[in-house]
Amino acid sequence: MSLRKEEYINRLVDKKIQDYLTVFGAVSIEGPKWCGKTWASLNHANSACYLDDDETREKAKLSLDLILNEERPELIDEWNLVPKIWDAIRRKCDETTNKGNYILTCSTKLTDDEQKEKIHHSGAGRIGKINMYTMSLYESGDSTGKASLQDMLKGTLKNQSNDKVTIEKLANLIIRGGWPSNLKVDEDKIGIIPKSYIETILDKDMNDDKTRDKGKMIMLLRSLARNESTVVSNSTLMKDINEIENNEDRIESRITVDDYLNVLNRLHIIENQNAYSENYRSPNRIGKAPKRHFTDVSLACASLDLTKDKLINDLKTFGFMFEAMCERDLRIYIEYLGGKLFHFRDNVTGLEVDSIVEFSDGEYAAIEIKLGFHEVEDAKKSLMNFYNNMIKKPKFMCVVVGYTDIIAKDPETGIYIVPITALKP
Repeated sequence: MSLRKEEYINRLVDKKIQDYLTVFGAVSIEGPKWCGKTWASLNHANSACYLDDDETREKAKLSLDLILNEERPELIDEWNLVPKIWDAIRRKCDETTNKGNYILTCSTKLTDDEQKEKIHHSGAGRIGKINMYTMSLYESGDSTGKASLQDMLKGTLKNQSNDKVTIEKLANLIIRGGWPSNLKVDEDKIGIIPKSYIETILDKDMNDDKTRDKGKMIMLLRSLARNESTVVSNSTLMKDINEIENNEDRIESRITVDDYLNVLNRLHIIENQNAYSENYRSPNRIGKAPKRHFTDVSLACASLDLTKDKLINDLKTFGFMFEAMCERDLRIYIEYLGGKLFHFRDNVTGLEVDSIVEFSDGEYAAIEIKLGFHEVEDAKKSLMNFYNNMIKKPKFMCVVVGYTDIIAKDPETGIYIVPITALKP
């Protein structure tokens, strides 16, 4: 019996899932809770097994044959709750030449100890891994899709107008986030789901393998939120968590930060944006530290108790959160195209580029992100400075803007100016 849902909203990741099901014996989809992994998997599956159900989980622990016998592709939801399933599915994939037998989903990565103890094979060649995120503006219907990264890459994007967007609308998109279950919620209630997400982390998820200090995790989340879209060191995070008075406290704090960051990483709460370092004339000056991001900007806002009105009255914070939303979308778009997202920083001159999108063939583009149209001139200057210092030039450059309704190519520099509410892969 088909489990496809008529109300399912198509996701960009669907194509990758479908492609992987024709190549691998099984597909593993990882990502944050509530991002839509189960719904996306059901859209491709013919049966399902939910391991967060107590009875089903007990059956699996008793004998995996009690659950791995349904119509294929079979969805095994939250497989990490019974880790031995991984090796069992790998073996079943070895027993047949058929592809697309299972779809595994997981919201929490196993700890290193669990990996060593309970997983004996990586699944390489049998189980294809896919990362899934919350929804981009294009997927949620908040971007017209008139400006395509592929069209910019080909040099075929035309000047045109886009739907007007208000500053209030942009603020709401940030507070709401890309959670599928939040799309139809009234505007005055869109902050509830992200706040509930943070509360779940603090009350339950952070203590998966040992008890941790809730107060310190709150301080870490707030520190990460205050430093959203920036290159911030662990030392800064340490200072934000507690007052360090001596070397012993400093060592203890460092251990705490590393442990708590590891928890957030395993829960898919944070997504680092790595540094780009290719083809720069002065490679010894290039910063290697990643930019810090929450997996969805709404979680940063929830950690700081931000609302639409608070964002509008604090444009500096608004700018960082807007950048985070744009880079969430850029990550989704470029990974859909088979590429990767980076950032760039010259530690000596301070030259920065918000986003570098590298395509699958090695070509890349440099993108600056600005909330207001009045900031476009400064963004163009930064991009041209970057361009002049690169050995291999970017295929195109672009300024992604919040508050504008035009899609244009600057006649002097060739830099595209595109509203985030027009962007798509």
